[in-house]
Parts: sequence; structure tokens; C-alpha cells
Amino acid sequence: MDALITGLYGIPILGLVFQFLGYVLDLLPILAQTSIVVAVPIALAALCGVLGERSGVVNIGIEGIMLVGAFVGWIIAAAAATILGRGTPLLPIFGITWPLLIGLVAALLAGMLLALLHAWLAISVRVDQIISGVILNILALGVTGYLNTLIAAQSPLEAGKFTALNLPHAITDLPLVGWILHAVLDQGPIAIGTIIIVIVLQILLFRSRWGLRTRAVGEHPKAAETVGIDVIRLRYRNVVASGALAALGGAYLSMEQTNSFQAGMTNGRGFIGLAAMIVGRWTPIGAFGAAILFAVGTALGQAISVGPPNGQLGDLLAKLPAQFFDALPYVVTIIILAGVVGRSIPPAADGKPYEREATT
Repeated sequence: MDALITGLYGIPILGLVFQFLGYVLDLLPILAQTSIVVAVPIALAALCGVLGERSGVVNIGIEGIMLVGAFVGWIIAAAAATILGRGTPLLPIFGITWPLLIGLVAALLAGMLLALLHAWLAISVRVDQIISGVILNILALGVTGYLNTLIAAQSPLEAGKFTALNLPHAITDLPLVGWILHAVLDQGPIAIGTIIIVIVLQILLFRSRWGLRTRAVGEHPKAAETVGIDVIRLRYRNVVASGALAALGGAYLSMEQTNSFQAGMTNGRGFIGLAAMIVGRWTPIGAFGAAILFAVGTALGQAISVGPPNGQLGDLLAKLPAQFFDALPYVVTIIILAGVVGRSIPPAADGKPYEREATT
């Protein structure tokens, strides 16, 4: 077997491909867990886009909502810890404390409030939805950056963070499925909750009355109105709810993946989430799968930077600048979008303001 592998690795050019595949297989358990960690905020951003665009409202401001959710969740949790003390965890798992819960609720409310502003501009005022989203991004970046410099950077306290489940070794060491369970379940509450949200939203969107109405409003709002669906009200509710999903993705960055906030820490994840939504064809499961795909690029870049492969492949990768691996997820996004975006068809009324016909 070793002789066969050595022979495959020695084939000119094609051997590099076999070396890369062998390297990926060796690191598969680590790559799988890292990919889930990286994919969670992207997936939540994509779900925000799915819920909004299935209702006919484009939201380019996902990045800004995530940034506000990250800042508000972290700073409110730190303030609550200052007043209440960090306290002991409420449960034996996940490290959930009252300050963290308060901060998480505040993050969701902040995201919903910002989404409400976007809904008002896009649905009631009927401004260009792209411009409305850009305004949210600029506003969020400026305000959170300023407040972080003014308040958060001078605060010595922090509320801690949500912790991973930490499965017992008896489960993670199971043959074949142990590494999968470790990657999926050995996560914090927001990450595990994201997987549950994906499944529930997929079922609701395609197997419930609300989902049927949402898809009808996104495809043909006038026809939906004629059968008694309140298009304006449904769009408002869905856009506001989508803001909570984006804010949850931001809170994940500052309250579960880390326990701090840095200006601009979303780092384009909201836009990658929109790309995942398109690649996933505006479905929750498809968007989550695309988020995983994009996250693999980041996980591979991190793995190669820390422990590059041996042999000719390692020598080749060592000559690449570190910036190449930082750009890898964005390159993967562009390549995939170039092959998919022309074939993906958005909801027919996506981005089109709706105005009720005047009654006589």
C-alpha cells in the first residue's frame, strides 16, 4: 500500500494532486470542525438573505447588521457582568450565564431594530433596496468603530463566552462517524442552534402555510394580495426576523468564537453569506451547504499555514505568499459564483417595491 501511494505521489504534475488529496484526507477531522466554525456566521448571514429575498426584499446590509449584533451583544454582556458579576453557568454545558444571555438578547433586538429600519426604507418609503443596505453598512461600521474606541477599548471587564459541548471520547472515538459527530456537535450553543435553524427553516419554508405565503409574496405579490395575504405586513415580519438571524451571526463572532470585539470583525462575511444564498438557490439547506464549501477554503488556508504538507507539494506551497491563503475563501467564492450565478434564478419579485392598488 505504501509503495502504491509513493508511486502515485511520484507521477509528474498529477502526483501533486494525489499529494494534496492525501493531505486533505489526513486532516479531514480537523478540517471538518474548523469548517463548521468558519461556516456558522456565513450560514446565518445566508439565512438572513434567504428569508428576506424569499419575501421580495434584498438586504445588502447584512454585513452591517452582523457588525452591530457583534458589538451590542459583547458590550451589553460585559456591562451586565459588571453589574451582576459573571456568576456561575446556568447549565452544566455551554457555559451559559445571565450576562451572556442578556447580551445575546440585546444583540438580537439590535439586529431586528436595524432590519426594521431597512424594511421601512425598502417597503414603506420604497427607496432603492441596494442603497438602503449600503447605508446600513456604512452606519454600522462607523458607529461600532467609534463606540469601540470610545467605550469598549477602555473597558477592563468581559463576560466570558459560550463554550463548546465537549463530547466524551467514547463518542468522538467511534469508527467512521466519531469525527463527524465531533465536528458537528462539539460546538457552542449558537453553532449547534444554527444547524437546527437551517433544518427548521427549510421545513417551514417549503412545508408550512407561512412558507407558502412567503414564497408567494416573493414571486407574485399582486396575486398573493388577491387571495387575502397582507404583502406589506408579511414582508415587514420576515425582514425583521431575518435581522435577528444576521445579528446572531455577529454575536457568534464576539460571544462564542471569541470573547471580544474588534472594529470590522465581520470581515466581509455578510457578503459571502449573500454569495452562499445564491449558490444555495435561495434555500436554507443549500445556503448552509454553500457556506460550508466557502469555509473549507478558509480551513485549508489555516491548515497549510500551520502545518504544510511534506514533499514537493509542501515545497510548492511554501513559495506562495501568506496573503494567498488569506484570499483563498474569496477566490473560491468568485470561482463558484462565476459558474453558478448565471444559472440561479431569484424570486421573481426580488428587490421590487410593492405598492397596493388604490381601492375605489
